[in-house]
Amino acid sequence: MSEFLQFLFSGLTVGAVYAMVALGFTIIYNASEVINFAQGEFVMIGGMSSVFLLSAGVPMPLAMLAAVVIAVGVGLALHALAIEPARGASVVTLIIITIGASILLRGLAQVVFDRQFHSLPAFSGDDPITIAGAALLPQTLWVFGGALIIVLALGWFFTRTLTGKAVMATAHNRLAAQLVGVNVRFVLMLSFGLSAGIGAIAGVLVTPITLTSYDVGTMLALKGFAAAILGGLGSAVGAVLGGLLVGIAEAMGAGYISSEYKDAIAFVIILLVLFFLPRGLLGGKAAERV
Repeated sequence: MSEFLQFLFSGLTVGAVYAMVALGFTIIYNASEVINFAQGEFVMIGGMSSVFLLSAGVPMPLAMLAAVVIAVGVGLALHALAIEPARGASVVTLIIITIGASILLRGLAQVVFDRQFHSLPAFSGDDPITIAGAALLPQTLWVFGGALIIVLALGWFFTRTLTGKAVMATAHNRLAAQLVGVNVRFVLMLSFGLSAGIGAIAGVLVTPITLTSYDVGTMLALKGFAAAILGGLGSAVGAVLGGLLVGIAEAMGAGYISSEYKDAIAFVIILLVLFFLPRGLLGGKAAERV
């Protein structure tokens, strides 16, 4: 029982990170129908920026805040310099642009940072919490709490604010939103900034548990995409559910089968969902755009 709980805690921890990455995919997809494969790089930027700012003597809270701001700036720059000039291009072209952006950001990270692995000190110490024989790190609670706050904040933003409702209107029908005065260009820019900020927060929260480096974004993007596909591309609730399920499946597979197949599980999930459940678990009509 303790072994199962240990794998479950591990799966939920990484699953919460995948859920935040999947939320970034969902926000941009709903606003622009673009699948942003540079989403994982925002997680890397958040983690690496906070590490190097902290090593430069910046207090940890300010370092983490600055890391999120840097990632948001990169997200806005990606929209302004790559996505907006290609407005009107095919979806495939835009996806290729985001893949190119991911490669570029990964290369720049090697120059700006380095090629080594880094970590952050845990926010609340390293003494584990024992539950039924399984160890739960205090930092895991920060990851859960951060993911929960992001989900609740997004729910409030999209349902209670005028700007959030404009984003939702654009997601449902871009032309109709334009006709009633919604600034679609601003909405698209906001979606990239918002998704970048969410990715950076995930990077800051998980770096004390798992090491970060310049190239961690690629695998995170693929697993976050698997989570978004599983939950239903376009569904925010589905993104969270998909992230947790992918994380649990990965942890259980690594624990009971072999850790060598850990990274392959996300790809198997993508294939199975596309073959047998194209809309995902909670995907609605919007998923027909896949």
